[in-house]
Amino acid sequence: MQSKDDRTPSLKSVVLMGLLALGLTVFAGGVWTALLVGNLSLSPGIPWSVVVMGLLLWLVWEYLGGRWRPKSTQAVRRRYLRSNPVSFGTFIWTFVAGMLAVSALAGLWIVMVQLTNMKGNLLPEFSRYPIVTVLLVVVMASVVSSLAEEVGFRGYFQSSLEGRFRVPIAILIPCLVIAVPHALTQGFNWPVLVFYLLVDVMLGVSAYLTNSILPGIAIHSVGLLVFFALVWPFDPTRIGISSGRADGWFWLHMAQAVTFALLGLLAFAYVARRTKHQGLGNSHID
Repeated sequence: MQSKDDRTPSLKSVVLMGLLALGLTVFAGGVWTALLVGNLSLSPGIPWSVVVMGLLLWLVWEYLGGRWRPKSTQAVRRRYLRSNPVSFGTFIWTFVAGMLAVSALAGLWIVMVQLTNMKGNLLPEFSRYPIVTVLLVVVMASVVSSLAEEVGFRGYFQSSLEGRFRVPIAILIPCLVIAVPHALTQGFNWPVLVFYLLVDVMLGVSAYLTNSILPGIAIHSVGLLVFFALVWPFDPTRIGISSGRADGWFWLHMAQAVTFALLGLLAFAYVARRTKHQGLGNSHID
């Protein structure tokens, strides 16, 4: 059980953590967009924006992880980054559970696109750019989004919330707060918001069970790559079932969503038993 000791964050600190998470997510996305637009406009054959953004992410990671001054905040920054090492077995099982969830979410996304006739995610037109540039840009786009959100929301914000609230509430609050930038970039569409809520709950559970954001960063990054490569590019071609009867692909994706969701739940249940045995969970506030 968590104890209310001198390291329990104040309500003001929790609010500041939430604002930091929001600011970090918006700032990282804005800087990456500006760098990418400049890169593709000036010199698309040389993906320098990837290098610059990688350096900026490293600097932010190091500072928020407790490096550099002021010394008075180093321990606090290190604790709330939540980049705690995870055993190889726990990391792999958490990653597998996350990928099963990603498979379920991919099926769910496709089903929702056909059921609601929502526009889906429209990706930039990359066909006129060099393939190396496209590949590096897609990878960096996945890393930027996943790193900023995991550090801000599952690291700093959720960690502080777990010091004051019950675990389900501590996981849910960041999911609701992060819905704001999701809505601004993806549109105020209830199927999209429900989809991202499920994604964020899964990542929040991963961070809590392992007491680390490292598995979540891997799950988030690879999950985005899966959607960038295999799901979102085909959204414009999907036919809504309102145009006629549901075809075999619709039912196949429905079965995919249900089957992999059940498998993902079983895998996360195993991770929960494993980390409980290893004494993980919310040990960061013991």
